[in-house]
Amino acid sequence: MTKIPVANTRPLPLVNELNAHFWKGGKDGKLHIARCGSCELWIHPMTVRCPRCHSADVAPQPVSGKGKVVGFSINHQAWRPDLRVPYTVALVQLDEQDDIRMYSNLPGTPIEQVRVGLPVEVWFEQHGDLFLPEFDAIEEA
Repeated sequence: MTKIPVANTRPLPLVNELNAHFWKGGKDGKLHIARCGSCELWIHPMTVRCPRCHSADVAPQPVSGKGKVVGFSINHQAWRPDLRVPYTVALVQLDEQDDIRMYSNLPGTPIEQVRVGLPVEVWFEQHGDLFLPEFDAIEEA
């Protein structure tokens, strides 16, 4: 599948020691999300303590990178001159845990195919040592 960036240039995230695993972890082709070693809760965005059991045993782990669209918007406004419109902004729920959700574009998925429940899988757009996670539709099992 051809991967078309939403914009030719995009603002890159500010990376710090709490989020570096997320923005740089895609180098190995996997999405990295924090997980509590005590109660096994997935945590996103990263925190230094588990919000459920308050353990400090929180560290990034790779996830499957699969999920489903639970909400979306089709945007027609070019907020920047290099932004290609229309484009999708989707709320993706990861398969590992119902409350782990992240926003993503679906640049390789035709707008008319986007729907709630659409199965998606992560891929990464590389910018130097940063790997920005994006999602696109996959075949339903």
